[in-house]
Amino acid sequence: MMNMGEKIRMHRLHRSMTQERLSQSVGVTAQAVSKWENGTSDPSTSNLIALAKLFDLSAEELLHEVR
Repeated sequence: MMNMGEKIRMHRLHRSMTQERLSQSVGVTAQAVSKWENGTSDPSTSNLIALAKLFDLSAEELLHEVR
């Protein structure tokens, strides 16, 4: 199953974005993006919405695990 961090990483790489570029697009640090991707923290609701918009997804698509 794919968790939210793995989905964030997959969508970031699909768009050829670095963690730094993604962090600048969302308004957080690259360290925050790294923590989301490795599962040590989750994005806040506002950051989740920003990620969903950036990736052209719904927030639900990022939240739900994919089998």
